This record gives sequence, C-alpha cells and structure tokens, in this order.
Amino acid sequence: MKKDVVVIGGGPGGLAAAVTAAREGKSVLLAERNGFLGGQLGSGLPFLAFWDKKRRQVIGGIAQEFVDRLKEAGASFGHAYCPHHLSTTLIDPFYSRILCFEMVKEAGVELLLHSELSGVSTEGSRIRSVTVSGKGQQIEIEATLFVDGTGDGDLASMSGAECEKGDEKDHVMQPPTLMFNLGDVDIEAFCDFIEAHPEELPYDVLSNIEEGYDAGFLRKNKSFIFLGMHHLLEELRKRGECPVDRETVIFIRQPNPKEVAVNTIRLLNFDGSDLFDLSRGEMEAHLQIPKLIRMFREHVPGFEHCRLTSVNASIGVRESRRVMGIKKLTVEDAARGEKPEDTIALCSYFVDVHNGAGHGTYRLSIEEPFGIPYGCLVSKDIPNLMMAGRDISADHLAFGATRIMNVCMAVGQAAGLAASMAIDGECDPKEVDTGKLRERLREQKAILEI
Repeated sequence: MKKDVVVIGGGPGGLAAAVTAAREGKSVLLAERNGFLGGQLGSGLPFLAFWDKKRRQVIGGIAQEFVDRLKEAGASFGHAYCPHHLSTTLIDPFYSRILCFEMVKEAGVELLLHSELSGVSTEGSRIRSVTVSGKGQQIEIEATLFVDGTGDGDLASMSGAECEKGDEKDHVMQPPTLMFNLGDVDIEAFCDFIEAHPEELPYDVLSNIEEGYDAGFLRKNKSFIFLGMHHLLEELRKRGECPVDRETVIFIRQPNPKEVAVNTIRLLNFDGSDLFDLSRGEMEAHLQIPKLIRMFREHVPGFEHCRLTSVNASIGVRESRRVMGIKKLTVEDAARGEKPEDTIALCSYFVDVHNGAGHGTYRLSIEEPFGIPYGCLVSKDIPNLMMAGRDISADHLAFGATRIMNVCMAVGQAAGLAASMAIDGECDPKEVDTGKLRERLREQKAILEI
C-alpha cells in the first residue's frame, strides 16, 4: 500500500493533519491504536485558551470549525471567559468522537483503527515505510511524507530522530492523569460550600488568576473548571485520607446535568513512552478512583451521593518525548510573546508544568500570545518526517503551554497543509515556502497575528 501522506496517531494533532492534507486532495492514511479518534478530545477535558488575557481569540482554523460543528449539534456551549484558564470551551466527549469520524470520512482519509505502530523501514535518513499491527495482521504502508501524531514521538523515535524527555536536568516528566466522570453531583450545594469557605479557592496557591473566580462565577458558568480545595487536601493528607500527591483537585462541569469530569489522579515518576510504566499506570490510576470517590463523598458537600458514570478509555499522558526539529521553541520565546516570521499558530496558554516527582505545579503567565515556528514541526534528522501535536520541538517549560488540545489541532492543520505543499512542490518539508504556507493557513481561517 502506498499513500502521499501517512499520519500515525489520531489525537487532536494527527486528526487535524490528516483531514487537512486530505482536503488538499492528497491520499492520506491515518493509523490509530484505539477504536476511536480524537484522543483526549473524548476524555471530558475542555478546550482551553482559545482566547488570550485580553479576551482576543488566538486560535481559529480547524479547531474553531470543530467547536462550531459541536455547537450546531448541541454538544458545546462555545467559548466562555475563565479568570484562570483565559477561556474554557466545554465539549461533549462522546459526540466529539462522532465528529472526528464525520470529518475524516468527509475528507476521504483512509482509516486503520486498532493499529499499533510496530515497525519503521528507512532508506538512508528517510522513512520508506511503516508497519502497523493489529488482530494478528501486519500492514506495511509506504508514503512520501510521514506525520508523527502519536503525542509520544513513537514514529520519530523508531526512525532514529533525536528526541528529548522531561526537564533538562533530571528528565522528570509531567505526571499523567486518568479522567473519570461523576454523576449525581449537587452543583448548587458545592457552590454553597465554596461560598462558605472561600479559602478553598486557589488564590493563595496560584499567581496567575484574575479576580472574579468565586462561587458566583461557578454558579452561572455552564462550562466552569473548578481548581482548588488545597486546605482540605492538606488536612486530609496529614490524616492519611488523601490518595493523591497533589495540592488541588479539578472538577470540570459536563453537558449532562449534575455531572463533572475529574482531573485529579496523579502518577509520579512515570514515562508514558514505556510499556511497563503504561501498564502499571493504567492499573494504579484505576485503583485511585474508588479512593477519590470515597474522599469526595465523605468530605466535599454536593458529592455525598456522587456515582461513577464513566472512565476514560486510556490514561492521559501529559508529557513524554519531544522531537527535535529544525527549530526549537523556548520558554524565553514564549514569555516574550515572540512571533517569528514562520509562525504557523499562536498560543496564549500559560506555562503549566505539573510536578512529576511530587505535589506542586509550576506556572508562568503569558502576557502576549506567542508564535509557534514552522521549524518546530519539521524533524531535523528525518527529511520526510513532520510532527503534529504535543511532540513538537520545544523545551520542557515551553511545552507546558503548547501541549493543550486546540494548540495541537492548530499545529496539526499547519503540518497537514505543509505536507501537501511539499508533495505538490516535490520538495522536503524544510523547503516549503513559509510565506505561502502562512497565506494558505489564513485562507483556512487560521489566526497568525493579533
């Protein structure tokens, strides 16, 4: 089998890359290890920071199209202001999976699900083909260009590209989480609790939060994310009744009444690119759920009768490999709001680095949106390899901002379009005219300037 473009991994970045390249008329195959597409789009997590600190929209293109189509289906309320996350965009996790299938089918993407990347064949420094395996079958696919949308840089690593993991000193990676949903939550009673105990709001543990994040905000916001209860957790930890080593819990209101998604499970000293860690992590994460439910029922008003309604299909890996590109985004670039000439997407989310060795989170505000350079999407070692999603070329701290789902979709759109342009121009991705690429991205309603 031979295609113009092969995308490995159907999360937000890989999905956007595959759909964009196929819409450009290229033959595209998308291989995904799960039986669904979208990755963490189907977890209960919302989109964050479509807006910047001045409430200007900084992400458009295919990510905005995704939200618009969810809204049309009654599966999203659209963007809403958040004093901490800049904006939140609640998305129905299960309808999101449906929409992913609609988009790849409309674009003409050939799909292989339940397919794990198992082999890479190279000629010199170029990838000639990949092999995916599943159900006792092995399928080899040749292509002109390959896109790593695995999030973990699996394709890049297997093809010999240079990758980095974790921080530059100890290589500690951010901990993963396993999302799960709770039903029969009394939202009003929980808001009453927060109103009576404002010390459980995160103001004394967060420096990058504006005024107005209070019980009133939670009551009126259909898309709220609650982050806090650090005093309660600390007290419970002293008594041996807190099963996770972190300073806050996160509840995300869901479209279903009385339901929240919980982003609180934490696994330390974890490497999501290691099969043994993944296996251990899936088990340990599931076993934390009943302990957390018990803690919520006994100590958090509004959760007395909560019940488990769903568990995400797989653990959510925050950080593993980052593939080194012909450029590398640094936290200094991000903090200065740099927008280089080859910017293919903007990011306004704050640097958000969860401690992978204990509790605590490092945060750095982004005052002005920064640009993600095209060179961060192009492998410096493999001429026909691009990256789409959280495995782009960035340092550990800059990655803490770029890893969110809508940024991954914006990056994936640029990778898919650039791959198509490279094929049309019979050149390698590093030779694509970035001026023309940016012009074409604007035509596709991407936002590249503010």
